Amino acid sequence: MKNLLVLFSFFLISTGVYAVEFFPTKKVVNYADNYGENENLFEIVYKGLNELGLCGLIIPEKYGGLGLDSLFAISVSESLGRGIAPYPFIGSFLIAPFLIDQLGSDSQKEKYLPGIATGEIRFAVALSEMTGRRSEIGIESSNHQLNGQTLFVMDDIESTHYLIVDSDAGIHIVDSSESGLEKIKLSTVDITSFISELILSEVKTEGLGSGSENEETVKRAIDLGRVAIAADTLGASQCMLNQSIDYSKDRKQFGRPIGSFQAVKHMCAQMASDLEPCHSLVWYAAHSMDHIAHESHLMACQTKAHVSEVGAFVAKTATEVHGGMGFTDDLGLHFWFKRIGLNRQLLGSPDLLREEAAEAQGI
Repeated sequence: MKNLLVLFSFFLISTGVYAVEFFPTKKVVNYADNYGENENLFEIVYKGLNELGLCGLIIPEKYGGLGLDSLFAISVSESLGRGIAPYPFIGSFLIAPFLIDQLGSDSQKEKYLPGIATGEIRFAVALSEMTGRRSEIGIESSNHQLNGQTLFVMDDIESTHYLIVDSDAGIHIVDSSESGLEKIKLSTVDITSFISELILSEVKTEGLGSGSENEETVKRAIDLGRVAIAADTLGASQCMLNQSIDYSKDRKQFGRPIGSFQAVKHMCAQMASDLEPCHSLVWYAAHSMDHIAHESHLMACQTKAHVSEVGAFVAKTATEVHGGMGFTDDLGLHFWFKRIGLNRQLLGSPDLLREEAAEAQGI
Protein backbone atom coordinates (compact mmCIF):
# COMPACT_ATOMS: atom_id res chain seq x y z
CA MET A 1 0.00 0.00 0.00
CA LYS A 2 2.80 2.40 0.89
CA ASN A 3 4.49 1.79 -2.48
CA LEU A 4 1.29 2.76 -4.27
CA LEU A 5 0.98 5.90 -2.16
CA VAL A 6 4.60 6.81 -2.83
CA LEU A 7 4.22 6.30 -6.58
CA PHE A 8 0.98 8.27 -6.65
CA SER A 9 2.49 11.04 -4.54
CA PHE A 10 5.58 11.18 -6.74
CA PHE A 11 3.43 11.45 -9.85
CA LEU A 12 1.48 14.36 -8.40
CA ILE A 13 4.54 16.08 -6.98
CA SER A 14 6.89 15.64 -9.94
CA THR A 15 4.44 17.15 -12.41
CA GLY A 16 4.58 20.38 -10.44
CA VAL A 17 1.16 21.43 -11.71
CA TYR A 18 -1.52 19.91 -9.52
CA ALA A 19 -1.41 22.72 -6.98
CA VAL A 20 -1.86 25.26 -9.78
CA GLU A 21 -4.84 23.38 -11.19
CA PHE A 22 -6.37 23.02 -7.76
CA PHE A 23 -5.97 26.67 -6.88
CA PRO A 24 -6.06 28.78 -10.07
CA THR A 25 -5.38 32.50 -10.17
CA LYS A 26 -9.06 33.46 -10.29
CA LYS A 27 -9.52 31.94 -6.85
CA VAL A 28 -6.49 33.85 -5.58
CA VAL A 29 -8.04 37.09 -6.79
CA ASN A 30 -11.30 36.13 -5.09
CA TYR A 31 -9.32 35.38 -1.93
CA ALA A 32 -7.54 38.74 -2.22
CA ASP A 33 -10.79 40.65 -2.60
CA ASN A 34 -11.48 39.77 1.02
CA TYR A 35 -7.89 40.48 2.09
CA GLY A 36 -7.30 36.83 2.87
CA GLU A 37 -10.33 36.59 5.14
CA ASN A 38 -12.48 34.34 2.98
CA GLU A 39 -12.45 31.45 5.44
CA ASN A 40 -14.66 29.23 3.31
CA LEU A 41 -12.20 29.41 0.44
CA PHE A 42 -9.28 28.72 2.76
CA GLU A 43 -11.05 25.67 4.16
CA ILE A 44 -11.69 24.36 0.64
CA VAL A 45 -7.99 24.63 -0.17
CA TYR A 46 -6.97 23.26 3.22
CA LYS A 47 -9.29 20.26 3.04
CA GLY A 48 -8.46 19.48 -0.58
CA LEU A 49 -4.69 19.46 -0.10
CA ASN A 50 -4.99 17.55 3.17
CA GLU A 51 -6.91 14.85 1.33
CA LEU A 52 -3.82 14.43 -0.85
CA GLY A 53 -1.88 13.66 2.32
CA LEU A 54 0.26 16.80 2.43
CA CYS A 55 -0.32 17.39 6.14
CA GLY A 56 1.17 13.98 6.99
CA LEU A 57 3.88 13.89 4.37
CA ILE A 58 6.91 13.49 6.66
CA ILE A 59 5.11 11.98 9.66
CA PRO A 60 5.98 8.29 10.26
CA GLU A 61 3.43 5.75 9.09
CA LYS A 62 2.76 4.47 12.61
CA TYR A 63 1.34 7.90 13.46
CA GLY A 64 -0.86 8.05 10.37
CA GLY A 65 1.51 9.84 7.99
CA LEU A 66 3.16 8.85 4.71
CA GLY A 67 6.68 8.67 6.13
CA LEU A 68 8.32 10.35 3.13
CA ASP A 69 11.61 12.23 3.14
CA SER A 70 12.70 15.83 2.70
CA LEU A 71 13.01 15.53 -1.08
CA PHE A 72 9.31 14.79 -1.41
CA ALA A 73 8.45 17.63 0.96
CA ILE A 74 10.57 20.12 -0.96
CA SER A 75 8.97 19.00 -4.24
CA VAL A 76 5.54 19.67 -2.75
CA SER A 77 6.69 23.10 -1.59
CA GLU A 78 7.79 23.94 -5.13
CA SER A 79 4.36 22.97 -6.47
CA LEU A 80 2.60 25.06 -3.84
CA GLY A 81 4.76 28.02 -4.86
CA ARG A 82 3.73 27.56 -8.48
CA GLY A 83 0.09 27.66 -7.42
CA ILE A 84 0.58 30.42 -4.77
CA ALA A 85 -1.71 28.27 -2.64
CA PRO A 86 -2.70 29.77 0.74
CA TYR A 87 -1.73 26.64 2.64
CA PRO A 88 0.29 26.51 5.91
CA PHE A 89 2.69 23.82 4.72
CA ILE A 90 6.20 24.79 5.80
CA GLY A 91 5.55 25.73 9.42
CA SER A 92 2.56 23.54 10.24
CA PHE A 93 3.39 20.37 8.34
CA LEU A 94 7.18 20.41 7.99
CA ILE A 95 8.91 22.22 10.85
CA ALA A 96 6.43 21.37 13.62
CA PRO A 97 6.13 17.60 12.96
CA PHE A 98 9.90 17.39 12.36
CA LEU A 99 10.64 18.85 15.80
CA ILE A 100 8.00 16.78 17.58
CA ASP A 101 9.22 13.59 15.89
CA GLN A 102 12.87 14.35 16.69
CA LEU A 103 12.52 15.66 20.24
CA GLY A 104 9.12 14.66 21.57
CA SER A 105 8.52 11.90 24.09
CA ASP A 106 6.50 8.87 23.04
CA SER A 107 3.42 10.33 24.71
CA GLN A 108 3.88 13.68 22.93
CA LYS A 109 4.25 11.95 19.57
CA GLU A 110 1.07 9.97 20.23
CA LYS A 111 -0.70 13.13 21.33
CA TYR A 112 0.21 15.43 18.42
CA LEU A 113 1.47 13.61 15.31
CA PRO A 114 -1.75 11.71 14.43
CA GLY A 115 -3.73 14.96 14.71
CA ILE A 116 -1.24 16.81 12.51
CA ALA A 117 -1.42 13.99 9.96
CA THR A 118 -5.19 14.46 9.63
CA GLY A 119 -5.04 18.26 9.69
CA GLU A 120 -7.05 18.48 12.91
CA ILE A 121 -4.09 19.89 14.84
CA ARG A 122 -2.60 23.04 13.32
CA PHE A 123 0.72 24.30 14.62
CA ALA A 124 2.12 27.76 13.99
CA VAL A 125 5.85 28.09 14.63
CA ALA A 126 7.74 30.96 16.30
CA LEU A 127 11.47 30.73 15.58
CA SER A 128 12.55 34.36 15.64
CA GLU A 129 14.75 33.75 18.70
CA MET A 130 17.01 31.73 16.40
CA THR A 131 16.69 33.70 13.17
CA GLY A 132 17.25 37.32 14.17
CA ARG A 133 15.41 38.62 17.22
CA ARG A 134 15.14 42.28 18.16
CA SER A 135 17.51 43.24 20.96
CA GLU A 136 14.73 44.51 23.23
CA ILE A 137 12.21 41.77 22.45
CA GLY A 138 12.39 38.06 23.19
CA ILE A 139 10.87 35.04 24.91
CA GLU A 140 11.92 34.04 28.41
CA SER A 141 11.01 30.74 30.09
CA SER A 142 10.61 30.26 33.83
CA ASN A 143 8.68 27.71 35.92
CA HIS A 144 6.96 26.21 32.87
CA GLN A 145 5.70 29.62 31.81
CA LEU A 146 6.59 31.91 28.91
CA ASN A 147 6.85 35.69 28.95
CA GLY A 148 7.77 38.09 26.20
CA GLN A 149 7.10 38.79 22.56
CA THR A 150 7.93 36.92 19.39
CA LEU A 151 7.69 38.21 15.81
CA PHE A 152 7.07 36.59 12.44
CA VAL A 153 5.16 33.56 13.66
CA MET A 154 4.76 31.40 10.56
CA ASP A 155 1.57 29.76 9.29
CA ASP A 156 -0.67 31.17 12.00
CA ILE A 157 -4.16 30.63 10.66
CA GLU A 158 -6.78 28.98 12.86
CA SER A 159 -3.90 27.48 14.84
CA THR A 160 -4.73 25.05 17.62
CA HIS A 161 -1.18 25.12 19.02
CA TYR A 162 2.04 27.13 18.87
CA LEU A 163 5.57 25.79 18.83
CA ILE A 164 7.78 28.50 20.35
CA VAL A 165 11.55 28.70 20.78
CA ASP A 166 12.81 30.75 23.73
CA SER A 167 16.03 32.75 24.10
CA ASP A 168 17.90 29.67 25.41
CA ALA A 169 16.83 27.46 22.48
CA GLY A 170 14.24 25.74 24.63
CA ILE A 171 11.23 24.49 22.68
CA HIS A 172 7.70 24.88 23.99
CA ILE A 173 4.25 23.75 22.93
CA VAL A 174 1.48 26.19 23.81
CA ASP A 175 -2.23 25.59 23.40
CA SER A 176 -3.79 28.52 21.54
CA SER A 177 -6.57 28.70 24.15
CA GLU A 178 -4.16 29.38 27.04
CA SER A 179 -4.78 32.55 29.04
CA GLY A 180 -2.16 35.28 28.78
CA LEU A 181 -1.60 34.63 25.07
CA GLU A 182 -2.31 37.52 22.70
CA LYS A 183 -2.13 37.14 18.94
CA ILE A 184 -1.65 40.10 16.62
CA LYS A 185 -2.19 39.40 12.93
CA LEU A 186 0.51 41.04 10.83
CA SER A 187 -0.34 42.40 7.40
CA THR A 188 2.26 41.60 4.75
CA VAL A 189 2.42 42.16 1.01
CA ASP A 190 1.54 38.49 0.47
CA ILE A 191 -2.05 37.69 1.38
CA THR A 192 -1.51 33.96 0.74
CA SER A 193 0.82 33.69 3.78
CA PHE A 194 -0.17 33.83 7.44
CA ILE A 195 2.17 35.79 9.70
CA SER A 196 1.50 36.98 13.23
CA GLU A 197 3.08 38.35 16.38
CA LEU A 198 2.58 36.81 19.82
CA ILE A 199 2.66 38.52 23.20
CA LEU A 200 2.89 36.13 26.14
CA SER A 201 2.32 36.85 29.82
CA GLU A 202 2.78 33.92 32.19
CA VAL A 203 1.53 31.48 29.57
CA LYS A 204 1.59 27.83 30.63
CA THR A 205 3.74 25.68 28.37
CA GLU A 206 4.62 22.08 27.65
CA GLY A 207 8.33 21.51 27.11
CA LEU A 208 9.61 19.63 24.08
CA GLY A 209 12.95 17.86 24.41
CA SER A 210 15.73 18.80 26.79
CA GLY A 211 19.49 19.21 26.88
CA SER A 212 22.08 20.38 24.39
CA GLU A 213 20.52 18.52 21.44
CA ASN A 214 17.65 21.02 21.34
CA GLU A 215 19.61 23.83 19.71
CA GLU A 216 21.10 21.63 16.99
CA THR A 217 17.73 20.07 16.22
CA VAL A 218 16.06 23.48 16.00
CA LYS A 219 18.80 24.59 13.59
CA ARG A 220 18.13 21.52 11.44
CA ALA A 221 14.41 22.31 11.45
CA ILE A 222 15.14 25.90 10.41
CA ASP A 223 17.39 24.64 7.61
CA LEU A 224 14.61 22.34 6.41
CA GLY A 225 12.27 25.34 6.40
CA ARG A 226 14.81 27.41 4.49
CA VAL A 227 15.13 24.82 1.74
CA ALA A 228 11.33 24.52 1.56
CA ILE A 229 10.98 28.31 1.25
CA ALA A 230 13.62 28.30 -1.50
CA ALA A 231 11.60 25.62 -3.30
CA ASP A 232 8.42 27.69 -2.92
CA THR A 233 10.25 30.69 -4.42
CA LEU A 234 11.57 28.49 -7.21
CA GLY A 235 8.07 27.29 -8.08
CA ALA A 236 6.69 30.84 -8.05
CA SER A 237 9.59 32.08 -10.19
CA GLN A 238 9.19 29.30 -12.71
CA CYS A 239 5.51 30.12 -13.02
CA MET A 240 6.31 33.80 -13.63
CA LEU A 241 8.79 32.81 -16.33
CA ASN A 242 6.25 30.52 -18.00
CA GLN A 243 3.63 33.27 -17.94
CA SER A 244 6.12 35.73 -19.45
CA ILE A 245 6.91 33.40 -22.33
CA ASP A 246 3.24 32.76 -23.03
CA TYR A 247 2.42 36.47 -22.83
CA SER A 248 5.28 37.38 -25.21
CA LYS A 249 3.85 34.97 -27.78
CA ASP A 250 0.33 36.43 -27.56
CA ARG A 251 0.94 40.17 -27.06
CA LYS A 252 1.46 41.98 -30.36
CA GLN A 253 3.11 45.30 -31.10
CA PHE A 254 3.78 46.72 -34.56
CA GLY A 255 2.00 43.76 -36.11
CA ARG A 256 4.02 40.96 -34.53
CA PRO A 257 4.38 39.18 -31.14
CA ILE A 258 6.63 41.04 -28.69
CA GLY A 259 8.47 37.76 -28.16
CA SER A 260 10.00 38.23 -31.60
CA PHE A 261 11.83 41.36 -30.43
CA GLN A 262 15.41 40.76 -29.42
CA ALA A 263 15.16 42.73 -26.18
CA VAL A 264 12.24 40.61 -24.94
CA LYS A 265 14.01 37.42 -26.03
CA HIS A 266 17.04 38.44 -23.99
CA MET A 267 14.90 39.11 -20.92
CA CYS A 268 13.24 35.68 -21.10
CA ALA A 269 16.52 33.94 -21.87
CA GLN A 270 18.24 35.59 -18.90
CA MET A 271 15.43 34.52 -16.56
CA ALA A 272 15.60 30.96 -17.85
CA SER A 273 19.40 30.71 -17.64
CA ASP A 274 19.44 32.10 -14.08
CA LEU A 275 16.58 29.91 -12.91
CA GLU A 276 17.59 26.56 -14.41
CA PRO A 277 20.56 25.85 -12.05
CA CYS A 278 18.34 26.63 -9.07
CA HIS A 279 16.40 23.41 -9.62
CA SER A 280 19.52 21.30 -9.07
CA LEU A 281 20.57 23.47 -6.15
CA VAL A 282 17.24 23.06 -4.34
CA TRP A 283 17.04 19.33 -4.96
CA TYR A 284 20.61 18.74 -3.78
CA ALA A 285 19.97 20.80 -0.64
CA ALA A 286 16.86 18.69 0.06
CA HIS A 287 18.87 15.49 -0.48
CA SER A 288 21.58 16.68 1.91
CA MET A 289 19.01 17.23 4.68
CA ASP A 290 18.51 13.47 4.97
CA HIS A 291 21.70 11.97 3.58
CA ILE A 292 24.66 14.39 3.83
CA ALA A 293 24.33 15.89 7.30
CA HIS A 294 27.70 17.67 7.33
CA GLU A 295 26.69 19.69 4.23
CA SER A 296 23.05 20.34 5.05
CA HIS A 297 23.43 23.64 6.95
CA LEU A 298 25.76 25.18 4.38
CA MET A 299 23.54 24.04 1.51
CA ALA A 300 20.39 25.38 3.19
CA CYS A 301 21.97 28.82 3.68
CA GLN A 302 23.46 29.06 0.20
CA THR A 303 20.35 27.69 -1.50
CA LYS A 304 17.88 30.08 0.12
CA ALA A 305 20.20 33.07 -0.31
CA HIS A 306 20.82 32.38 -4.01
CA VAL A 307 17.27 31.40 -4.95
CA SER A 308 15.93 34.47 -3.14
CA GLU A 309 18.15 36.72 -5.27
CA VAL A 310 17.28 34.92 -8.49
CA GLY A 311 13.60 34.99 -7.57
CA ALA A 312 13.71 38.75 -7.04
CA PHE A 313 15.30 39.19 -10.47
CA VAL A 314 12.75 36.93 -12.17
CA ALA A 315 9.83 38.68 -10.45
CA LYS A 316 11.08 42.09 -11.57
CA THR A 317 11.91 41.02 -15.12
CA ALA A 318 8.69 39.05 -15.64
CA THR A 319 6.70 42.11 -14.61
CA GLU A 320 8.65 44.21 -17.12
CA VAL A 321 7.89 41.72 -19.92
CA HIS A 322 4.18 42.15 -19.17
CA GLY A 323 4.43 45.93 -19.13
CA GLY A 324 1.53 47.73 -17.46
CA MET A 325 -0.57 44.55 -17.49
CA GLY A 326 1.86 43.05 -14.99
CA PHE A 327 0.51 45.37 -12.30
CA THR A 328 -3.15 44.53 -12.79
CA ASP A 329 -5.46 41.93 -11.28
CA ASP A 330 -6.42 40.84 -14.78
CA LEU A 331 -3.32 38.65 -14.85
CA GLY A 332 -2.65 38.41 -11.12
CA LEU A 333 1.10 38.36 -11.71
CA HIS A 334 1.68 40.45 -8.62
CA PHE A 335 0.58 37.57 -6.37
CA TRP A 336 3.67 35.58 -7.36
CA PHE A 337 5.78 38.75 -7.11
CA LYS A 338 4.65 39.35 -3.52
CA ARG A 339 5.06 35.70 -2.50
CA ILE A 340 8.66 35.79 -3.69
CA GLY A 341 9.23 39.06 -1.83
CA LEU A 342 7.99 37.73 1.51
CA ASN A 343 9.85 34.43 1.12
CA ARG A 344 13.08 36.38 0.74
CA GLN A 345 12.84 37.56 4.38
CA LEU A 346 11.40 34.50 6.12
CA LEU A 347 13.90 32.49 8.23
CA GLY A 348 16.72 34.82 7.26
CA SER A 349 17.49 37.35 4.54
CA PRO A 350 20.19 36.61 1.94
CA ASP A 351 22.71 38.77 3.83
CA LEU A 352 22.11 36.91 7.10
CA LEU A 353 22.31 33.54 5.37
CA ARG A 354 25.60 34.42 3.69
CA GLU A 355 27.02 35.33 7.09
CA GLU A 356 25.94 31.95 8.45
CA ALA A 357 27.39 30.19 5.41
CA ALA A 358 30.70 31.99 5.90
CA GLU A 359 30.80 30.96 9.56
CA ALA A 360 30.03 27.36 8.61
CA GLN A 361 33.08 27.40 6.32
CA GLY A 362 35.30 29.06 8.91
CA ILE A 363 35.61 32.25 6.90
